Amino acid sequence: MRVLVTGGTGVIGAATVTELHRRGHQVRLLSRGAAEATPEWSGPVEAFPADIGDASQVRGAAEGCGAVIHISGIIDESPPELTFERINVEGTRNIVDEARRAAVRRFVFVSSLGVERGDSAYHRSKLRAEEIVRSFPGSWTIVRAGAVVGPGDETVSVLLRMVRTLPAVPVIGRGGQRFQPAWHEDIACALVECVERNDVGGAVLNVAGDEVITVRDVIDLFREVTDRSPPRLPLPGLVARAGSALAAAVGISAPVSTATVQMLLEGNYLRPGEANDLTGRLGIQPEPIRGRLVQLADQLPEQTPDQGVGALKRRRFEIDIRGSSLDARALRDRFVTRFADIVPFDAAAEPGSPSLLEPDATLTLGLPARGHVQVRVAQLDDHDITLATLEGHPLAGVVRFRFDDRDDGAVRFTIDVIDRAASRIDQLSMALGGGLAQARTWRQTAENVAREAGGGSGDGVREQSWSLDGGDAEPLEDWVRGLVQARRRQRNGRGAG
Repeated sequence: MRVLVTGGTGVIGAATVTELHRRGHQVRLLSRGAAEATPEWSGPVEAFPADIGDASQVRGAAEGCGAVIHISGIIDESPPELTFERINVEGTRNIVDEARRAAVRRFVFVSSLGVERGDSAYHRSKLRAEEIVRSFPGSWTIVRAGAVVGPGDETVSVLLRMVRTLPAVPVIGRGGQRFQPAWHEDIACALVECVERNDVGGAVLNVAGDEVITVRDVIDLFREVTDRSPPRLPLPGLVARAGSALAAAVGISAPVSTATVQMLLEGNYLRPGEANDLTGRLGIQPEPIRGRLVQLADQLPEQTPDQGVGALKRRRFEIDIRGSSLDARALRDRFVTRFADIVPFDAAAEPGSPSLLEPDATLTLGLPARGHVQVRVAQLDDHDITLATLEGHPLAGVVRFRFDDRDDGAVRFTIDVIDRAASRIDQLSMALGGGLAQARTWRQTAENVAREAGGGSGDGVREQSWSLDGGDAEPLEDWVRGLVQARRRQRNGRGAG
């Protein structure tokens, strides 16, 4: 069956596309960035770039599809384009109208657990969207999903990043807010079940994990996993809401969105007497949430330069090593196995985290004044090793290490750093000294490699830097994005587990 998926680039959507492929379905992806996202899957994905808030752009999206899974939506507003009314309400109306026009048989809509109790503008918009879905003339199913846990989610991944990087973790009150998280792949399985089954038409399903936990529980586990114990900073609920709203108003990315704060305060969990249709009606048995949270610690997504702010920076550190008994390939092999001893920072900062450079490995680094950040091995071949930064790192980009044999007998070691600041706050931090600290780190790394090679480097480390914007930045952005998409395609092809 060909299935139209809206919002397939988010946490639930990406897992849903992967699950549809696994079960042999064809996928058409509708989102603004659909064309850029489709290379991330090993199976074919037909891109339909469109803004769901514009009915004229949506027309034709469902042509030839047997089902629609409508995931696309926003949890925070950014007027005038991204408002609850335009995206969550009218966007849903546009998708339902298109599905009706194309004579689609099944329509599956992702709503929010507790939507009928919620008092936030987000919940009200979702409830209105549900009413629109009920008007669909074919078979419809509404899936009210609990808090999603998966790489880059809006709640649990944020708590993980805060534990890793902040000197103190802000919590609402004492962190006793209860919620019932569900692993993103379990929600994806539920959505595809709704497409394939004949017994869920006209049903409203509550889909959540089988454990109710608190924010405090999650923070305690992440403190154990990361071996960091930042104190909790209690904030009244009103202050937390106001802080998130103020940050959004001035264009700063707040640690937790206003809508997320509101949902935590309202209690995002099933009440007594409410059935969990994930485990009941759909028969999907989730793994214990503790194991999933540990798994999440190594699965945060990469931050590519196009996701950062400011001009693209490129810095190159280069050293020619003479008189070494090692050629470029041998030095590269030494660097791979002794990376943690060569770099001037803690390269295995968390218990059990790897220190070797292996394909797809996620390394946790301990950086002064930043806490723990992660990088992932995106490329590892005979001459090049490329590490991509993950969410929580102050920079969005990559660092590439290259080893070359020169005609004059020298081995050239090059460090190429291509990045942008990950946020406005990180941009300020880099301007106030972070850039100088980064340069010292890579100069020291180059000098350490020369010592490791046992050779001389009379002219020392040479440095170059560029600031690129617009068209000058695009080739590098495309190259980095291609590396990351290739890694994700391999992972999506073998299943995330």
